[in-house]
Amino acid sequence: MNEISKDPNLSSVIQSLGTLTNLYLKASLAGANTLTGWSLDDRDPQIIEKLMPFFSWLYKYYFRVQTDGWEHIPKTGKVLLIGSHNGGLAIPDTMMMTYDWFRKFGTDRIAYALMEPKIWQFLPCFGRLATQIGTIQAHPKMAKAALRRGATVLIYPGGAQDVFRPYSMRNKIYFCGNKGFIKLALMEEVPIIPLISHGAHSTLFVIANLYPQLKQLHQLGMPWLWGIDPGVFPIYLGLPWGIAVGPLPNIPLPIKLHTRVCPAIVFDRYGKKAARDREYVYQCYRKVYNLMQQQLDRLVQEEEGLA
Repeated sequence: MNEISKDPNLSSVIQSLGTLTNLYLKASLAGANTLTGWSLDDRDPQIIEKLMPFFSWLYKYYFRVQTDGWEHIPKTGKVLLIGSHNGGLAIPDTMMMTYDWFRKFGTDRIAYALMEPKIWQFLPCFGRLATQIGTIQAHPKMAKAALRRGATVLIYPGGAQDVFRPYSMRNKIYFCGNKGFIKLALMEEVPIIPLISHGAHSTLFVIANLYPQLKQLHQLGMPWLWGIDPGVFPIYLGLPWGIAVGPLPNIPLPIKLHTRVCPAIVFDRYGKKAARDREYVYQCYRKVYNLMQQQLDRLVQEEEGLA
């Protein structure tokens, strides 16, 4: 067992939490043009290592994570990880799979995660902090640049709509029709490895998404708060608010999580010509969607005994 995988003692957890708090405070004082997610060089392995004891405690004692399938990720080379996530802005499943990545591969194996650009607008402190762990702007040029460095890239195609999807959709893959990740995989000739999870949808309970109604009001003249289109506007039950209206940060409930890495998905054709073929892109999109839904159905059946 390497140093990064050891069970944390109380002092290391407290020290790690202190580091996290200090980094957040520093991020709150940083300039608007720093740690914006537009650079691949802001990722800091030393900071990641300092935060590992705290996330190890969350992993083992708060979320009590069960995980499997990591043998599907090759030990070297670039990979495109495609996931479906849950649990509001706390994204506990994403957070715990990120911890697992560092636990299994170390902090020196470079990996980046694409994050919704609005996070840097709504929650700039969180955005700057996440940048130091390897988060970059969800933009094609950033994803291409990372893959061309030989890095692994993590994308959640459904974005904020996925993470705040209603509880009734908790067992559904939700990409919102976004096919950019397919074009990226075809252009860069990389396999897609899906990530799924169970449990994070119960760390808060999303009742509904009011964004369509708010968008209609905006079209009638109502301005967006702070001039930013949120893209999603949920009503949810969760901590610390009780009932929350809007995409507010949340504290996840201590629900057991089960995360899974699925077998790689490969396509028949790759390259620029394949990426420009709309029908072929759609076929590849449906293939990924259907295979991930099958895998999620299987995981739900294992956890809940449901088909």
